[in-house]
Amino acid sequence: MSTQFASAADLDVKKVSFTQLSAHCWAYTAEGDPNTGVIIGDDAVMIIDATATPVAAQDLVRQIREVTDKPIKYVTLSHYHAVRVLGASGYKEHGLQQVIASKDTYELIVERGQQDMDSEIGRFPRLFQSVESVPGLTWPTLIFQKEMTLMMGTLEVKIMQLGRGHTKGDTVVWVPSEQVLFSGDLVECDAACYTGDAYLTDWPQTLDNLTALNAQKLVPGRGPALETPEQVAEGLAYTRAFVTTLFQSAQKAVAQNMNLKDCMALTRAAMDPQFGQVFIYEHCLPFDVTRAHDEASGVRDPRIWTAERDQQMWHGLQQTQPQS
Repeated sequence: MSTQFASAADLDVKKVSFTQLSAHCWAYTAEGDPNTGVIIGDDAVMIIDATATPVAAQDLVRQIREVTDKPIKYVTLSHYHAVRVLGASGYKEHGLQQVIASKDTYELIVERGQQDMDSEIGRFPRLFQSVESVPGLTWPTLIFQKEMTLMMGTLEVKIMQLGRGHTKGDTVVWVPSEQVLFSGDLVECDAACYTGDAYLTDWPQTLDNLTALNAQKLVPGRGPALETPEQVAEGLAYTRAFVTTLFQSAQKAVAQNMNLKDCMALTRAAMDPQFGQVFIYEHCLPFDVTRAHDEASGVRDPRIWTAERDQQMWHGLQQTQPQS
């Protein structure tokens, strides 16, 4: 029986890739770790998702500095999760002027940012191995509702909320002239979708809204960059299959008055064959099933995760984990 989160055993160093997708857009990926997007405009650089710590951010800065010496003026938050945002202060000495987020994301930071920070540090010890460099919560300085446009010189960058899915505040960044989309965790590739704070009923429609952009390339929340229209379509379909299979399993469990443990077993039967080998599946599944069971039971808004709730849920479900 495991006594730790599955992610606690993930201590191997990941291979980092910094891939140019178009004239101005880049993807910073690392074998299933959280991805970061980079847009190099005429006069400045934008980071989409800041990495977990200021120390981790310095590796990304080194990669960027091999390409450009333009100031890193903007950090855009795709959502509020600590592993995405707590590295933002690492860009201050490189020109940071604005941390951009949706109003919904700002409200989530106010409501549950500290609890999320405390719980995620416990969940991901490797990603937070330099946690002492984090000065505290990352607070947005520029807050938008629904959509804003930023001109990076002559390059138009759209920052948009196209619906709820991974969180209430999900934000995507779209470069229309190059048809490149930075989706945050609304889309994954070869990695589990974390749905602990999700709106599973809404997520498929949000994926339809992303599909309507007709992106030619896409940087998902985790996994490799999607560099052709065919790969983009596959990533969208993969994400849809994951979240719908999960929620349908929970709906079946609730209809049969199953408790959370039995819901986990039913969900595993449906999901393990297709998704059991993808990045962070074992870590995500207990959180995913807990939220799916809640939403199927009528709990519309996700409950706040705390370090204590994490542990209670994790240990309570261990008997349903596969034997190693």
